[in-house]
Amino acid sequence: MSGSNVWSRSREKFRLFPELFAQCSPEAATYGKCVSASTTGRQELKKDMCAKEFQALKTCFTNAAKRKAK
Repeated sequence: MSGSNVWSRSREKFRLFPELFAQCSPEAATYGKCVSASTTGRQELKKDMCAKEFQALKTCFTNAAKRKAK
């Protein structure tokens, strides 16, 4: 496998990221609000505190990437 091919594919995926992420802005906002609310004051973010919101964002992003690949 050529090293340049790996970098070309990686760069292409990163170029798509903003477009894909924009399709999931409601889920990203919900996740961000959860993280922000969970770390107010002296609280620390703990594992799985925002798992439901993260899963919704991950699902949205995965579906957006699949639609773009077609």
